Amino acid sequence: MTVVACIGGGQLGRMLGLAGIPLGLDFRFLDPAPDAPAQAVGELIVAAYDDECALRRLAAGSDVVTYEFENVPADAARSLGAIPTAAALELTQDRLEEKRLFRRLGIPTPEFESPPTPALAKTRRLGYDGKGQRLISTLDELADDELAEELVSFRRELSILAVRSTTGETAFYPLVENVHRDGILRSSHAPAADAPTAAAQDSARRLLDALDYAGVLALELFETEDGRLLANEVAPRVHNSGHWTIEGADTSQFENHLRAILGLPLGSTETPEPVAMLNLIGDAPSLEQLLEVPGAHVHLYGKAPRPGRKLGHVTLVGDAVAALDELAALV
Repeated sequence: MTVVACIGGGQLGRMLGLAGIPLGLDFRFLDPAPDAPAQAVGELIVAAYDDECALRRLAAGSDVVTYEFENVPADAARSLGAIPTAAALELTQDRLEEKRLFRRLGIPTPEFESPPTPALAKTRRLGYDGKGQRLISTLDELADDELAEELVSFRRELSILAVRSTTGETAFYPLVENVHRDGILRSSHAPAADAPTAAAQDSARRLLDALDYAGVLALELFETEDGRLLANEVAPRVHNSGHWTIEGADTSQFENHLRAILGLPLGSTETPEPVAMLNLIGDAPSLEQLLEVPGAHVHLYGKAPRPGRKLGHVTLVGDAVAALDELAALV
């Protein structure tokens, strides 16, 4: 039995397990929460992410170690030889270093060194789902642990998911159009219409090469009114804007991440039909109500409701995408 060890046991870990079990993989997770969603698909070690004893237990007898979110301690990932590498993790944990990496690679970004004001102040670390962001009127308001970023007038938000195996094989999913509210992803549509695919793939490929990357990587982008792509941030992991791939692509992002880190042939990323995904945030309708929506593929994460928390998602494929408005109204 091939054993995959994962630092983090949230819903992304749970979906990795659901994708890997049909391949004959076994899973072990480390998470400080005793009710972590991934406990449904593998052994759960309940301990802090930097608990050395727990990390050794996590890795013991495993064939590969990975992680399912980017705020795990880089030293923990490094000590276990995790894939993607700890170097990729470190660069994406600091928004300023991430922006500098984009600039070194020739990937356009919003101005962040001397942006015009008013500007958006972002904490350099531990920001996600819109947390750690505020508007500032002058750069004098910027705190030591923040960076200032130009306010971008964009037409839409896009993301691209790239995957590369330890063997060097690379594949890309179609560009995705995303809708956020209060900094939290609400819905995704794939493939994005009239999308600048070549430019997005070029930026993602530069990141894969520079980071000597293996696994799934998500690059979030702004498309401006004049058609330019500006990189917002990168996530070194499977990503919420790729959850639609479970039903919508030939091979899900979760299965391809596992194939990539194990050095197995990558699966097709073809997307035969249009797909829409809607997140269930804070609270969710009953399962019966969700399943009454024609063509709804429901994924619930086993998490208790609370404001701003991602409790699950629903995917609609092909002709069923027409039911998105009905689903959104229900949610």
